[in-house]
Amino acid sequence: MGLTNNDVFKKLRVAHKLRDTDIIDICKLVDFKVTKSELGAIFRKEDHPKYMECGDQFLRNFLNGLIIQLRGPMPKKEK
Repeated sequence: MGLTNNDVFKKLRVAHKLRDTDIIDICKLVDFKVTKSELGAIFRKEDHPKYMECGDQFLRNFLNGLIIQLRGPMPKKEK
């Protein structure tokens, strides 16, 4: 069985030593609102009653925000 989006998100969180507030700030960079309670639900174990699956859109927005945080925003193209 492969990795789920939740597994990928957890591994990125540990690898980059991110706290909940860091993740919220990263998501704000791409105008994606997320709450601490949503993050708590995503990082729970699968058998927990309040577990929430990390969807593709959630992970995509986080990754785009992480790119902006690490590299900076894309430069504007000149015509």
